[in-house]
Amino acid sequence: MLQSKSKITALGAYVPERILSNADLEKMVDTNDEWIVQRTGMRERRIAAEGEYSSELAVRAVEDLVRRYGAAVEDADMILVATSTPDYTCPSTASRVQAELGIPHAGALDINAACAGFVYGLQLADGMVSGGMYRKVLVIGAEALSKITDYTDRSTCILFGDGAGAVLVERTEGEGEFAAALSGTFGEGGIHVYGSGLSSELMGVPLLGGGCLVQNGREVYKWAVRTVPEQLRALLEKAGWEAEEVDWFVPHSANLRMIEAICERGPVPMERTLTSVEFRGNTSAASIPLALQLALDEGRLKQGQRLALLGFGGGLTYAGLALRWGAPGQ
Repeated sequence: MLQSKSKITALGAYVPERILSNADLEKMVDTNDEWIVQRTGMRERRIAAEGEYSSELAVRAVEDLVRRYGAAVEDADMILVATSTPDYTCPSTASRVQAELGIPHAGALDINAACAGFVYGLQLADGMVSGGMYRKVLVIGAEALSKITDYTDRSTCILFGDGAGAVLVERTEGEGEFAAALSGTFGEGGIHVYGSGLSSELMGVPLLGGGCLVQNGREVYKWAVRTVPEQLRALLEKAGWEAEEVDWFVPHSANLRMIEAICERGPVPMERTLTSVEFRGNTSAASIPLALQLALDEGRLKQGQRLALLGFGGGLTYAGLALRWGAPGQ
């Protein structure tokens, strides 16, 4: 890995006002609070308003970042938005963020890596800044998953929520905060979680869902529980860290029971794991920054702590990043 010359200097987050509780879902499909909590650990998720899309969620997260830290973003060189729910096929969601925030000279790029997208964005930002190409990069995870959720399908509608998180990655003259990175893909598993698009088939299998998310939860669960602990160990080895040195493991908040199963297989226990799943649901690319913001608000995330981030999901793909947390509390 290129020696890091970058650090995270600010963090912000946004979730829509509307709450979709388990009690609300009981009125929509054949389910109940006890069943949902037992299987997912979720109690609430936030739902974007009509006409509120990923770009607006992203902008609100950046505005929160500016409010909390007094950070300047008008001189950002690049905007990276990780999303599976872009406002449009074209133009990019990142370009809509640039326009709304009035950032005059920023490049704009969307990252389509589902639940691993935010960590991929951090990896790209570190490479861009450490390599000297850019000085300041906005990395945003934003999702409006409610727009592509089938609320007659109880296996998926209980899972997904909307929200966004943003960080500012800047060049530092001292030692950078990013210690190690890894990524990988099992493309053959793409059929297990998808949103249909131009093609009507995947891996020779006709697609279902009519544009909505379709997920084989059992297969994704098996892949994640097998893959994530294995890759977390590999990430720590690349960083030269022992598991005991990790202050916080921050996985994609897919499902609390899945995360518990991952932590049972090690190497970092559940008590040192940050999630956003209980009151935000599965927010795909937004789940990791939302977990960081919740931990910061609760006083658990502190400067200098060692974090191991690992996003995983649709693709099937994963991305990991070991870093020291540098952004101060607000």
